[in-house]
Amino acid sequence: MAKVAIIGGSGLEDPDILKSPETIKVDTPFGEPTSELTCGKIGNIDVVILSRHGKKHTIPPTQVNNRANIWALKEQGCDFILATTACGSLREEIGRGDLVILDQFIDFTKHRKTTFFDEFKPGEMKHTPMADPFDSKLRNLLIESSEELKLKFHKTGTVVSIEGPRFSTRAESNMFRMWGADVINMSIAPEAILANEIGIPYAAIAMSTDYDCWKTDEKAVTWEAVLEIFNQNVHNVIDLILTTLKKI
Repeated sequence: MAKVAIIGGSGLEDPDILKSPETIKVDTPFGEPTSELTCGKIGNIDVVILSRHGKKHTIPPTQVNNRANIWALKEQGCDFILATTACGSLREEIGRGDLVILDQFIDFTKHRKTTFFDEFKPGEMKHTPMADPFDSKLRNLLIESSEELKLKFHKTGTVVSIEGPRFSTRAESNMFRMWGADVINMSIAPEAILANEIGIPYAAIAMSTDYDCWKTDEKAVTWEAVLEIFNQNVHNVIDLILTTLKKI
C-alpha cells in the first residue's frame, strides 16, 4: 500500500479526517523540517502531513527548510507527494477560488538551496532532468477527481515562484505574464526540484486567491485578501485530496 505525503495540510490534520494521528519529530542531515510530521491514515492510505510554514505559519517562504522537509518525507518511506499552495492568478480566466493542476514551474527564487548536492563525489555527478517536473500519474488522478467533484479547475498551469514575503511589483507581474506564467506563488520552487532530485513523484494543487497586481482595475493583492479567499475555498482542496487518495 502506498504512503502519501501531503505538504500544506490546512484542515487535513482534523482527527475526523486523519485516523489514529501521531505526531513525530524528526531530524535530517539538513536540519529539522519546518514542522513535526503528523502521521496517520486517511481511508486505507498511510499519510504523512507536513506544514510547510510551520504549524502556526511562522516561517517565511525563503526560510522554509525545503531540503529537510523533502528528505524527512523520503526517510518516512513516502511514495508520493501531494502539495497544496495558494497562488495569485496572472490570467483573467483563472478566477478567485479556482484550482490549478500545475504542470510547469519557473524558478525566480534567488536565495534558496535547490539541490541536495553541495558537492559531487568523484564519478557521482547528479544532473536531474526537470522537463516535466510534476508527475503525470498524480496529475491525471487530480484532474479526474476534479471532474468528478465538478470543481472549477484548470488542467494545466505554469507557476512562477518568487522569494517573498513581499508581493510583486506591477512591472514584475507583467513580466511574468509575458514569460508565460499563469499563476504566482512563493513555495513550489525549490520544493518540486528537490522532490524530483530525490525520486519522489510530486504534484501540486494551486488555489487562486487573487490577481497579484497586474490588473489595474482593482486593488492589488494583500495578505488579508489571500486568507479570506483561501478560507472560503479550502474545503475544495480537502475534498480533492480525499477523493484522489482513494485512487492511488
